[in-house]
Amino acid sequence: MDADVKAGSRAVRSAPQARTRRTRAAVVESARRLFLERGYVATTMEAISELADTPQPTVYRLFSSKLGILKALLDVSIAGDDEAVAMADRPQVRSLVANSDPRDTLTGFAALVGGLMVRTGPVHAVLEEAARSDRGAAAVLAEIARQRHDGQRRVTRSLARAGELRAGLKERDAADIVHALASPEVYRLLVTDRGWSGERYEQWLGSILIDQLLPATTKGDRHETP
Repeated sequence: MDADVKAGSRAVRSAPQARTRRTRAAVVESARRLFLERGYVATTMEAISELADTPQPTVYRLFSSKLGILKALLDVSIAGDDEAVAMADRPQVRSLVANSDPRDTLTGFAALVGGLMVRTGPVHAVLEEAARSDRGAAAVLAEIARQRHDGQRRVTRSLARAGELRAGLKERDAADIVHALASPEVYRLLVTDRGWSGERYEQWLGSILIDQLLPATTKGDRHETP
């Protein structure tokens, strides 16, 4: 088989995949609009299907249920795209863990959290609403919290292994501090309820994490000469 034939075969195979991807994206975006406008409970599969211009059987085939659509929406919101790459394997996260400067690590982490909260905050509120009446959604909410904690522990573990945590602070306690301060609830309290800008939130989060996690000797400029 020559190169042109092979390329044609790949194109034939990829065309249905591309259509499926576009259909999934249309359904997820339609669900986002409806969940935010009506809430999870009031949004029906029929309404999602109609807005996405996708037959209900196709929606069910791709997502199985309304909760399946919400889970897909959460995945896209967390990652920022629909690529099949885990957050832990993305360059921005890997660079944080590999960074040798703990201040830069925590400042970068705060910026990462700020961007993630912008994407996921409204959707996380929808999940919280769903969890109040749906056991499956409650399980998803718990799993999201577990994954968030696991991801945050990668940062605190890198600081602990480098000997950068302040004296007496255990790695587990450091992870708990990050989990509380970088939570959707705190973001919502400061940005949504109190009207903080995203930039102010990121600066505050980075500053308080540096203050809470790092030794006092790292708070100044290490390169400053007397």
